[in-house]
Amino acid sequence: MYKLNGKVALVTGAGGKNGIGRAIAVRLAKEGADIAVNDLTEHPYAADDTEWKGLPDVVSEIQAMGRNVFSIIADVSNAKQVNEMVDKTVSNFGKIDILVNNAGTKAGKDRVPVVDLTEEDWDRVQNVNVKGVFLCCQAVSRHFITQGTGGKIINLSSITGKQGSANYAAYCASKFAVIGLTQSLAHELAPYHVNVNAICPSLVDTERVAHLAAAMMPDDLSAEEQRSEFARRSESIVPLGRLAKGSDIANMAAFLASEESSYMTGLSITVSGGLVMH
Repeated sequence: MYKLNGKVALVTGAGGKNGIGRAIAVRLAKEGADIAVNDLTEHPYAADDTEWKGLPDVVSEIQAMGRNVFSIIADVSNAKQVNEMVDKTVSNFGKIDILVNNAGTKAGKDRVPVVDLTEEDWDRVQNVNVKGVFLCCQAVSRHFITQGTGGKIINLSSITGKQGSANYAAYCASKFAVIGLTQSLAHELAPYHVNVNAICPSLVDTERVAHLAAAMMPDDLSAEEQRSEFARRSESIVPLGRLAKGSDIANMAAFLASEESSYMTGLSITVSGGLVMH
């Protein structure tokens, strides 16, 4: 549909079975792209799912589709590792056409009121969600400029990057920052025919829901009860009546990665089932 044959995409944070990163990587591969998938560890959710093997399973899935693919373990908040990751992608495939910045921190002790938020937890969120996006954008942009063939950058922000929420200050600040970076970079890379856009999802039904629920629901509930109740409350305020799925976000990413979106840049596109309409 979107004719990505011959394109090369790097997708960060792609090791989760139900994650946005895996969904995007698989969708871009279905559209014809060759893929480099990244995560901080080979299996970032090993404690949650012992059957799923993380990045090796993503690689096998994409290989079965007949696409070229390899995985890279790297910390996106570390400049040296990011540069090595991007260089390895270019070395393996000869170029890079699409960057998807999906890697993000797991929900934890940062989901508290500002007066209770520690400097350590603030820094942890900003280091991955903001610095990580900056470093990956910087490294890939340099290759785009050198290649001279244009490119696509897709940053994952959030509806909380457009509208603040209590107990989400660190996360909101990081996602607002991603939108600002997206707009600035869109201006800077426009002369090189590089489109830079952001996707702003509402809550997506991934492994992160359990981590969010554990951080925000009463401790007297079981882990399963915490997740179920958190998901129920979240669904109840969505006009379309359900949480987003990874495929919902992947559909938008495939469009933004294609030539169909060639006259769109600097945008932050909401995918929220009507929860946020701007």
